[in-house]
Amino acid sequence: MLSTHENALISQVGPGTPGGSLMRAYWLPMATSDELVADGPQVRVRILGENLIAFRTTSGKIGLVDQSCPHRGTSLFFGRNEEDGIRCAYHGWKYDVTGTCLETPAEPVENNFKDKIHLTAYPCVERNGIIWTYMGARSAPPPLPDIEANMGQGSSEVSRTLRYCNWLQALEGDLDTVHSEYLHAPAFIDVSTMTPGTGAYYRHRKREIFKYDVRETAFGMSYGAHRPAEDGTTYWRIAHFLFPCFTMPPTPAAGSFQGIRMWVPVDDDHVLFWSVETTAGQRERRFHEYEPDTSDWLGRYRPVQNVANDYQIDRAVQRTETFTGIGGGFIMQDIMATESMGPMMDRTHEHLGVSDAMIIRTRKRIIDAVHAMEDGNVTPPGVDAPAVYGMRSGWLVLPEDTDWWEGSAELRMAFVAKRNQNEAVAALGGDS
Repeated sequence: MLSTHENALISQVGPGTPGGSLMRAYWLPMATSDELVADGPQVRVRILGENLIAFRTTSGKIGLVDQSCPHRGTSLFFGRNEEDGIRCAYHGWKYDVTGTCLETPAEPVENNFKDKIHLTAYPCVERNGIIWTYMGARSAPPPLPDIEANMGQGSSEVSRTLRYCNWLQALEGDLDTVHSEYLHAPAFIDVSTMTPGTGAYYRHRKREIFKYDVRETAFGMSYGAHRPAEDGTTYWRIAHFLFPCFTMPPTPAAGSFQGIRMWVPVDDDHVLFWSVETTAGQRERRFHEYEPDTSDWLGRYRPVQNVANDYQIDRAVQRTETFTGIGGGFIMQDIMATESMGPMMDRTHEHLGVSDAMIIRTRKRIIDAVHAMEDGNVTPPGVDAPAVYGMRSGWLVLPEDTDWWEGSAELRMAFVAKRNQNEAVAALGGDS
């Protein structure tokens, strides 16, 4: 368990908080390119506890600025996006994407009053359909991370879901490999009906306790959870935490999937879950339904299933078909588990076990990074080393005397073609 201070340290992300400063050291995804049209309507964006306005100028530049005009505080959401700038609807003051004040129409030109005004603005970069923003203190931002799913050949498929809980408790669900055998499982498991050699087969054929090896990496943390497979072999589930708030899950087969999950804090009590996959690495998934979008700060990517309707749990289905009785796919089941902890979980009451080794070590890694940055001005992991993000994850079977980190090294390498052996494994039934 964590102390109250430690829990706040790594959960809170607002301006001026230690955890917020850590987050702001990195580029974060802010929107997709197709959401912003040149001279089109601006969009409200809430990220890291800040209310911002995103827009695309006449020439195609992306602006992400404070929502309040520095003059009298009127929201720029109601302003005019025109001629390479955004103009406040109240008095016509105009700003470019850097926050520079271009015009103050009612002020005498000779006063140069506009030169004294600056609107908070954050640099943005587009890459392969995703708009990234840097909200940190550096005058020259660090490089974008080399994330394969955002750099691959062809297009990427992006999905987003708003969760009504703190970013860390949502992310930690991805670091917990045991829950997939319960939360996402059928009500009754018949291993004899499963295809040998698939991830589901290895997960369920022996309900022995997973053993864990958790190790610190240049990008964050990795785990190898293992249990016996066939004679003389071991089934491994390999997954990663990548600073500041990214994960790569232990499925499907290692080397066969090009994707990443990003848990971008909206504020302390909400997180926007991004799933990004290349078309080359795409796998079949079931999606839940969304409420119609609205224009307010929390008005998009809201699941129809939510705490107000008990996630549409079906008790009959829970008794006869699935372990939870919650439809909409594994994402909705994860949402139920993490949102039902409350907006921000009080970790002083936890009772963690051996199976929580990755969660325990990842929290410590984040706490250490926060302290190092706060006390010694140490640059957090991966900020200036974009190449360390070139990873893949997944499951595989190795000879029982093989070190999993060495044995999976080739399959963990990003920016290479999918391996034929893993394509064959996925074709047998895959994993989810």
